[in-house]
Amino acid sequence: MSLFFDAVWFDARLAARKLDRTALAIAVGIEPAELHRIFTHEREPSAEELRVFAQVLDSDLVEVTLKCGVATRAASEGADSGDRISDI
Repeated sequence: MSLFFDAVWFDARLAARKLDRTALAIAVGIEPAELHRIFTHEREPSAEELRVFAQVLDSDLVEVTLKCGVATRAASEGADSGDRISDI
């Protein structure tokens, strides 16, 4: 299951493009209720859904994957938490 789905980030990106969650669901080809399940951690998005999210939000696929909580940044060998924070 998702580590953390950043719904606030998604809503802000959608608003900046004058879109809403319904528009995102339509673009992805799923029902708004199914998108709600993704936003509330009831299911993870598929690889294709992540790709469409990135396209609609005009964002990098890696960033979208991180914001969906299905991936994390790997710590560099020998790096401390300060290095990881500055890397974000």
